[in-house]
Amino acid sequence: MISVRSSVIRAVDYNPLTKQLFIKFNSGYTYVYYGVPESIFRGLLRASSKGSYFNTYIRGRYE
Repeated sequence: MISVRSSVIRAVDYNPLTKQLFIKFNSGYTYVYYGVPESIFRGLLRASSKGSYFNTYIRGRYE
């Protein structure tokens, strides 16, 4: 997992073979999102606000 600076997200990881995005939240829970393009993962890493990026591009779009 890659640690990130965020008030919501603690760490992220990505498997390009299965297109699975792993997000560990500051609450301690880790969620797996399926069918996520690598560009979305890269965008999350680059985003100045990880929480805002998550809410806009990931939450409710991938399960």
